[in-house]
Amino acid sequence: MSLSTPFVHRNLPRLLLQAREAVMAHTRPSLREHGLSDQQWRVLRVLGEHAHEPAGIETGRVAREAYLLGPSLTGVLSRMERDGLIVRERCPQDARRSVVRATALGLDKVQALSQTIEAHYSWMEQQLGKGKLRQMYALLDELIALESPDTETAEELAEEEER
Repeated sequence: MSLSTPFVHRNLPRLLLQAREAVMAHTRPSLREHGLSDQQWRVLRVLGEHAHEPAGIETGRVAREAYLLGPSLTGVLSRMERDGLIVRERCPQDARRSVVRATALGLDKVQALSQTIEAHYSWMEQQLGKGKLRQMYALLDELIALESPDTETAEELAEEEER
């Protein structure tokens, strides 16, 4: 039996996970100082990016943008609501859906953490150079678009999962 592998290319999913973990290694200590898990931070970041929408964001959209499955999001939102970071309400247009928005405390955490995270991004930019960082973003965007040509179908599946 041959011990050679049939793979020619490097393991891209593993490399992407390693890159994520390398970046998160700088962020996690700050998250923990603020009493947040990675998932809670992803939710707060999404809500912070949509803070201008006073009616809140549908939970299905939060799940998609924070890359959390519905059952996981439910638990995360329950803990965040208990801790006073978010408020959940029924959607005024469709009572079967719920919307969520960050509280003042949640937005304060977004503001405080954004400074630390932006400082880390600035450091990465200094280490890699603006051009390489821009190129990395562009390549990742291109890869995402290449592997997700039918985003409407993915969004529809996420909405169905929410129901």
